[in-house]
Amino acid sequence: MIATIFDFLTAHISAYGAVFIISMIPLIELRGSVIAGTAFGLPWLNVLGLSIVGNLIPIPFILIFGKKLIAWLKTLPMLSRLTTWYEKRLLSKSATIQRVAFFGLWLFVGIPLPGTGAWSGSVIASLLEVPPKKSFAAVICGVLTAGIIMTVGSRGVAGLIHLFQ
Repeated sequence: MIATIFDFLTAHISAYGAVFIISMIPLIELRGSVIAGTAFGLPWLNVLGLSIVGNLIPIPFILIFGKKLIAWLKTLPMLSRLTTWYEKRLLSKSATIQRVAFFGLWLFVGIPLPGTGAWSGSVIASLLEVPPKKSFAAVICGVLTAGIIMTVGSRGVAGLIHLFQ
């Protein structure tokens, strides 16, 4: 299955293009693009740079329009239930972020766990009306942190796999 996805991506766009696009997809983001870049066998520095840039491109728009986007998505019959669930889930994590705004957002974005990341952190910041400049700086720090963690982790796992082949 994964081989089929990689074949599709490389047949239609380059491996670098695939890494870049994957890094912009919500909930997959940099975490998935670094793993994909490792699987493609691309140099780690190129993968990390593309993943960071791709992950950060949508963030200013989310910080500025995130609250309006959530409100609009809740009006769509097909997405209202999912959007309401997502908003509640994000807001349940907001107490930690509000307590230590900059560092809380940095950690939320930077620790690569399911449901965290630049998109989720930016939506939370938007919903909590954290100033965009402060939010963007924290998200940048978080994306850099997550990028380093994922690069070291994916290269470490890839290295271990090669030891047993």
